[in-house]
Amino acid sequence: MKKLKSLLGDIRFWIVLFFFIRLIGITQPPLEVAHNWRQTTVTMVARNFYETDANPFYPRIDIVGEKSGITGMEFPLLNYLIYLASLLFGYDHWYGRLINLMVSSAGIWFFYMLGKKYFGKQTAFNAALILLSSLWFMYSRKIMPDTFSVSLVLAGLYFGVSYLEKDRKFQFLIGFFVLITAGLLSKFPSVMILSVIPLIVFSKKYSCFSRRNFFIALILGMLPSFFWYFYWAPYLVQMYGFHHFFMGKGWLEGLSEISLKLPETGMMFVETSIKYFGFAAFLAGIISAIIKKQRLLLMIFGLSSTAVILYILKSGDNFPRHSYYMIPYIPVMALVAGYALNLIRNKVLLIAVLSLIVAEGLLNQQHDFRIREIDKPIVELGNLLDNFSKETDLILINSGEYPTPMYFAHRKGWVSSNSNVGDTSFINSLRPLGLRYILILKRSFGTNQILEYECLYDSENFSIYKP
Repeated sequence: MKKLKSLLGDIRFWIVLFFFIRLIGITQPPLEVAHNWRQTTVTMVARNFYETDANPFYPRIDIVGEKSGITGMEFPLLNYLIYLASLLFGYDHWYGRLINLMVSSAGIWFFYMLGKKYFGKQTAFNAALILLSSLWFMYSRKIMPDTFSVSLVLAGLYFGVSYLEKDRKFQFLIGFFVLITAGLLSKFPSVMILSVIPLIVFSKKYSCFSRRNFFIALILGMLPSFFWYFYWAPYLVQMYGFHHFFMGKGWLEGLSEISLKLPETGMMFVETSIKYFGFAAFLAGIISAIIKKQRLLLMIFGLSSTAVILYILKSGDNFPRHSYYMIPYIPVMALVAGYALNLIRNKVLLIAVLSLIVAEGLLNQQHDFRIREIDKPIVELGNLLDNFSKETDLILINSGEYPTPMYFAHRKGWVSSNSNVGDTSFINSLRPLGLRYILILKRSFGTNQILEYECLYDSENFSIYKP
């Protein structure tokens, strides 16, 4: 019993357990309802590294018609790791799931270690479990860079603090620089994690020499991201003629848009991130920290909240539409909630409340392990099209703005609405650009449409036309 109690109280056990739980369906294609489009843009880039050009400075996607597909986006670190794995084992999309899961699991450990360093073992344990069962649970097994990026930044922050505390050991400073650089390049909004940096830089707890080196490493680590996101990505858009990556809106425009979406924005914090029990604990943590004058926690909360408010204003109405926008702020919510739970002195009650938070989080994300039956035929699009066309033939798909079917078709071309696909003038405009086939999706990602062209194939799921 004592060994079991010790095991259950060890965060490493829970990190490993949650890792294995998320291995369920790890080889599934990126077709789950939540953000399959986002995942397939990642896999498109990775596959193009493998099949076309492995230069990470020129990422390319497949929905740009006759153009090269090169466009500005996040620095493709996760995509490139998928490519490197493909060099060893042959290409497959699920490598991205596994890579993200491994890095995101390590991120929980570094989050725990940071929490333990400043708030004690129990608060850190509570917070790590809450983070594990939050929205993090779902996105850490997706082929997306969000939890991947935040994990790298958390690890970098841990190495940076360790440099300051461990007698200025230079290897920790190198680790800080490398991880911060990689994390911010992967997804720049992860910079919100670094909103706590002023607490470190201005702390008299550390020597001026150490703080100076820490600050220099931080600035140097951020410079590649500024180059990529504010120079290179816009350059690629201008040079190659395709806009794909959202770089934010003007402050006033964002404020105007978000003011019309306040209920939806609020629910991103309440329902989306750590669910209702978790959010109640988060509120209790804020109130308790104020009453008990927990200055450090309140400063972390204040700085992080300021950062997320600025992020919301910059995102505008995009913020409440995309749940993954919350990922960089959830660790702070988990930390505050974990602090609240640490104030519960009754061990049985603490376990009960923590169990409720974890159970609510997991039960509301179980759908992410399933792929709808109606979507499964999409996986075979590439094999189907091989019977009628070459991989180099450009195609048009009636999937609206969704790139997902194009990825599985293993082709390049255009995605558009039914109204455009049925418009003769639109089709005529694409013919000189190289359009060879039209794929009509009848059930998944599109609805049936009968065209006045030669029909090469027809089934309950798809039709293929030669315009």
